[in-house]
Amino acid sequence: MRYSTILIFLFAFNMVFAQGEEHMKKGDNLFSKGKYEEAIIEYSKSIEYDEDNLNAHLQRAMAYNITKQYQKAIDDYNKVLDKNPGLANVKNSRGSSYMKLKIYDKAIKDFNDILNADSKNQEAYNNRGWCKKHLGDDSGACEDWKKSKKLGNSEAKIILKNSGC
Repeated sequence: MRYSTILIFLFAFNMVFAQGEEHMKKGDNLFSKGKYEEAIIEYSKSIEYDEDNLNAHLQRAMAYNITKQYQKAIDDYNKVLDKNPGLANVKNSRGSSYMKLKIYDKAIKDFNDILNADSKNQEAYNNRGWCKKHLGDDSGACEDWKKSKKLGNSEAKIILKNSGC
């Protein structure tokens, strides 16, 4: 009796996992075709089957970000970062979402965290520079963009040329 209960449990678990993975694949396919709203629905279904599917949260966050649903993107980025706090690319994406919502203090915190771990992260310097610019700290923004340019960032070169730094 006990052996059959275990087998039934394993079978049910595999079925649930397979259904979640199927929604994940559908979401990825839709995302690759630029159908972000539809992809969000599929990623959400995948998450219903496995709340801890961090890949589904990350993919859904990116789709939310593209569709300008920044707070929802932040919520999913938070879920990923709760389990993996050192992911610089996720922190940078979350910081960018904060920046788009004009929550500059939280954005700067994310970019500072990235730069504390990797002082050569060009994108974090660029993004922090934009936050500083929006907060009226023009000299701080210029300093960040100059660091980014020095590290080889071509976007920073253009920003510096057009910003009056």
